[in-house]
Amino acid sequence: MDAALIKKVKNGNDHAFRLLVEKYRLHIFHTVFAILRNQQDAEDAAQEVFLKIYASLPQYEDQGFKTWITRIAVNHAIDMKRKQTRRHEELTTEFQPEYHISGKAETAEVIVLKNEQKKIFQKRLGDIPANYRDVIEGFYINEKSYQELAEEQQVQVKTIETKLYRARQWMKKHWKEDDFR
Repeated sequence: MDAALIKKVKNGNDHAFRLLVEKYRLHIFHTVFAILRNQQDAEDAAQEVFLKIYASLPQYEDQGFKTWITRIAVNHAIDMKRKQTRRHEELTTEFQPEYHISGKAETAEVIVLKNEQKKIFQKRLGDIPANYRDVIEGFYINEKSYQELAEEQQVQVKTIETKLYRARQWMKKHWKEDDFR
């Protein structure tokens, strides 16, 4: 059935393409959703995938239609995910992280409070034992990965994980949440 519809589409029959879209729309949506994990993004991506399929159909050579469109969908979703990641990285380097949390602009009051908390935290950082201070500062303040910290300190990643765990335990034991309000 697909072969007949594809032939009609190649000959300019748009109704035949609508039938293909109807047949495969859920499959394409589920495919891109599995990668993007966001309904709105998946809906947008599915529409864009069908546009790509339509544009690429003249080059299609009976090699398994469902596999072919799935490959287009997966590649498109991966490209979208990469663009989102790049856009997120650009935003976090362009703006201070406290100004854009979860994509929403914060009020001036919230920004001021967070800056105050950050100042208090930096003052209290001196209280933390030296062997934990470097990982806390590197991970939370300088936003370095476990891998980056391990390379800097010339230790295994597991060592960094352990130090962070112990540092958090130390802070829970010695600091009260009220200290930061």
